[in-house]
Formats: sequence, structure tokens, C-alpha cells
Amino acid sequence: MSPINSLWFKWKSLKLPWRKMFLVGNDLAGNTYWEFKDALKPGRFRRIVKASPKIHYADVKVSPQWHQWLRYVRPEAPTIEEQQHELLRQQRMKYLAQRADERWASKPSFLDTPQQQPPPALQSHEPSYHTTRPNAAGKEEATAGHNAVDTAEGLQEQGLDATGSKKVKNPWDRAVGGPSENWQPESWNPSVSKR
Repeated sequence: MSPINSLWFKWKSLKLPWRKMFLVGNDLAGNTYWEFKDALKPGRFRRIVKASPKIHYADVKVSPQWHQWLRYVRPEAPTIEEQQHELLRQQRMKYLAQRADERWASKPSFLDTPQQQPPPALQSHEPSYHTTRPNAAGKEEATAGHNAVDTAEGLQEQGLDATGSKKVKNPWDRAVGGPSENWQPESWNPSVSKR
């Protein structure tokens, strides 16, 4: 603010007895806030805001502190230092919110599509695929990388499942074909009632 403007603001803010309107303060956007004597209520002052002539009326924004003063929520008008601290606080909050959004976006979400794993290899020549298995004599023998179909057939012959554990028979296999398997309801034949 230029020294001439600051002198003019100081002169307008003096509460001289012949004045009807007093300047209370200004905000960082250039709006000025005024008090004037209410004609209907002699002991009360009315509060208004005059927008900067450089700003269109639709673009005028009043800060929350000045809005509280206009609505008589706070008795004292906010100072320039208070408004600057509020502006710094808002910038700090926006920065922290941006950092929190970045941290949140970097974490995997349960809503994301799961990553597809490659299907298991049916045939491999890698050394990690070659395993040792006990033979019929109880000695371990190395098995070469062979086809998974041959392995499945060999496990079926030994009575083992795909994991190599003992195969358990399905108990529901015995229940198939019981006496109630072919049962059908008879047609309804009502009897004659006696009177």
C-alpha cells in the first residue's frame, strides 16, 4: 500500500463526531470495510463492505474473518497480520492434503484389478523342477523334467492325488443310486367325504 493510501485510510478510520461513516479496515484483496450509524437504532452501527473498483461484483470474495465481523459474530475486526497467517495456514493445508493424496494413491487398493500370475509350466528343463522321490525300494531317485500328464497318471496308479498325499474316497459316491433315486409322487385321488 502506498503512503498516500495509508494516510487516507488512517484519516477515514478516525471516529470524529461529525462523521457518519468510519473505515474499519481492509482485506488482502483490496476490499474496504465500513461502519456507519444506524438511523433506526441510534446506539448501533451497521457494517458493510465496499469492493475494490478493480474487481467485478460477481468476483468479490469475503474472507471468513471479515464475514464474522460483518455478521456481528466477532466484535473486533481482523488485522492484516491475522489475514496473512490465515492465508499461510490455507496454503500449508493444501500442501499437506496434496501429500496425503499422493501417499494414498501410491498404496494398492482392493478395488484395483488383481495382477494375473502366469499359468504353471507343464514342462520345464530348469534344475529346480527336478525333484527326488523315493522309489519302491525306499531309495531316493532323481526324476528328470517330464510331462505333467505322465506325472498325473503315475500318481493315479499309486492312489495319490496331485499333491502326493493319500487319496480319500468320496463318501457321496456310495449314496448315488439309492432306493429313493427313482421315486416319483403319485397323482392325488381324493376320497368322498361322508355326511
